[in-house]
Amino acid sequence: MAAMKTFRGGCILGVMLPWLFCLPLTASFPKVTIPAELQSVEAHVAVNATSCSVTCGLGLQVEETCEITPAGERKNCSMRRSHCTTTWGCGLQHLTIPVGKPMVLSCLTSDVIDLGVRGYSCTWKVAPGLITMNDVLFAPFRNPGFAVAFSPTKESDAGTYRCDVRMLKTFRVIKRIYFGVRVIRNDLVDLDFGKSLTREQKLAVRNEEGIEANVTLVDMEERLHFWQRKSFPRSLIGIGSGLVGIVVVSIALRCLQERLRSRGAENQTQF
Repeated sequence: MAAMKTFRGGCILGVMLPWLFCLPLTASFPKVTIPAELQSVEAHVAVNATSCSVTCGLGLQVEETCEITPAGERKNCSMRRSHCTTTWGCGLQHLTIPVGKPMVLSCLTSDVIDLGVRGYSCTWKVAPGLITMNDVLFAPFRNPGFAVAFSPTKESDAGTYRCDVRMLKTFRVIKRIYFGVRVIRNDLVDLDFGKSLTREQKLAVRNEEGIEANVTLVDMEERLHFWQRKSFPRSLIGIGSGLVGIVVVSIALRCLQERLRSRGAENQTQF
């Protein structure tokens, strides 16, 4: 009996399924009517924008906004600057500062701050004496602004400073950057990198940086041949004075040798 009931149920479903697929799929959606006042409204829409000025955190972009008519035409277009965000992590930035020199750590660029940062907040933390990105090692660092200034810098200021920029509406972190600061004494090392370069290396660096046109008088002196430099006459005077001194000393020694020989000869004749 159970098998007969199953067979009958399967036959009924088999007969009803084709009819179910043939039924028209109709649904009742409410009819939307746009008011006549809105049909003539013109909207301000951003139609184009440049890429963000930074690769991480909060930056700037230039947007083109236009009035869009109901017919889809653009008019009264204008350009304006606005904030933009990319990836929030900016990694670790290394800094080496001599003792006594001023130092400024800025969490945002000056152009972003000039545009206005009323909708953002900034918090600082520090890991004293360490260069690290381990957030467990950081302690709160009281600083109300987007920049930290040290003037003058002390050895105790060395460490890693972490800056977090958040949106005030959502408290979401939109930028995090670490500043690894090393503070060294002036008598330990000379940080003037240019002094250790040869003349060819200096010229190569200038060509890469595109500052070939801004050549100082010192640079022109380096490019001249040694006989064309202003220091060449002084070098000649020094060399000439040295040669004259050598000649005078050699003549004096020769005279002294002759006198000693003559005295030796006189002593031998007396004996």
